[in-house]
Amino acid sequence: MSGYGFTLAVCAEMVFREQPLEERVRTIHDLGFAVEIWDWTTKDLGALAATGAHFTSMTGYVAGNLTDREGADTLLRTAEQSIAAAEVLGTPNLNLHGTGLDGNGLPVEPVEAVTPAMWDHAVGTLTRVARLGEREGVVFCLENLNTAVDHPGTPFATAADTRALVRAVDSAHLRMNLDLYHAQIGEGNLIQLIRDSVDDVGEVQVADVPGRCEPGTGEVNYPAIARALHEVGYAGVVGLEAWASTDSHTALHRFRQAFTEAA
Repeated sequence: MSGYGFTLAVCAEMVFREQPLEERVRTIHDLGFAVEIWDWTTKDLGALAATGAHFTSMTGYVAGNLTDREGADTLLRTAEQSIAAAEVLGTPNLNLHGTGLDGNGLPVEPVEAVTPAMWDHAVGTLTRVARLGEREGVVFCLENLNTAVDHPGTPFATAADTRALVRAVDSAHLRMNLDLYHAQIGEGNLIQLIRDSVDDVGEVQVADVPGRCEPGTGEVNYPAIARALHEVGYAGVVGLEAWASTDSHTALHRFRQAFTEAA
């Protein structure tokens, strides 16, 4: 926990990369952070669970999309598989995107523009996801992405879109993963975005801009972001999903500093 009451988590995919994943998880845990991972299908989940780490987020589907029947059925089927996998790690939140992404973070089926029919289908698919989450006692989080740098062609990418979809479904089992790195690139005005979105947020993720490294390496005033989150009453997970600008120990130290209340 930070002085603000946030649970500080670190994405094991992006730091201590010279170590095997299990060792990264143990190192992050030993430094006092919770842990996040991406694709669970490539992991030895039993070995990760044996580290004793607290896992807060993992990818909540393997394939599929929100906008057509076949893609939605695939997404729901692999979401069920993800729920079973999450149980091994203590049932962390299950992360979703606007569509399936490949190994480079690019949409498997890129979209130039979202049509009204696609929007309606996405609401229907996410309603099914939320019902699944309610039945199984898990929370899915729909993450905003940026299309300018990292994820061109991804539908429903903005924080405004993810918030609108979450509100349309209106379930405690579908929340936003408010990624402030992506939002700074795509939308900016982060403190107002936090104020507008806090009631819909299940997790916050951070990295600085440009470069997607730890807080303090770019243009985002993350101590001010931390204060804003605290002021609106957010006390959940803040996850570092960032590359280390120099070494990983320094990156985690800077992250903790940015999100720990000053004395």
